[in-house]
Amino acid sequence: MVKRTSFEGDACPIARSLEAIGDWWSLLIIREALFGVRRFGEYQSKLGMAKNILSARLRSMVDHGILETAPASDGSAYSEYVLTAKGRGTFPILVALRQWSEEFDDTPEQIATILVDRAKGRPVKKLEMRAEDGRLLSPADTMLKPRPAPRRRSA
Repeated sequence: MVKRTSFEGDACPIARSLEAIGDWWSLLIIREALFGVRRFGEYQSKLGMAKNILSARLRSMVDHGILETAPASDGSAYSEYVLTAKGRGTFPILVALRQWSEEFDDTPEQIATILVDRAKGRPVKKLEMRAEDGRLLSPADTMLKPRPAPRRRSA
């Protein structure tokens, strides 16, 4: 088995995020959690994952603070996996991936669903990157610069 590179502690925030959610199973687990799936068996039946892979991914996502375990809502002896605020924070990432696929997929007509606003039933507008003053930004309008050093407190 190939040893996986760890991006923990990497200076790049994209690489750091991949450490926690960088494989397809993790993103699909989060997708299902956003739709209300909470139990191991539900994840397994929805995703068709082997038990050992699902178990490892769920454990990793709990370790990374994306999911937490909670007593089963029906009072049974089972545990459930619940998204944390950090896990719910992945929603725009999944929407961006979905919208990218809808725009660039070779066969978009095969995509079975559309994302709509629950209250109005209307399609969700494409995500946009905007400057603080509201201007629409493209990659050419952005750049990276070093983060300012933290200020030292004087004694």
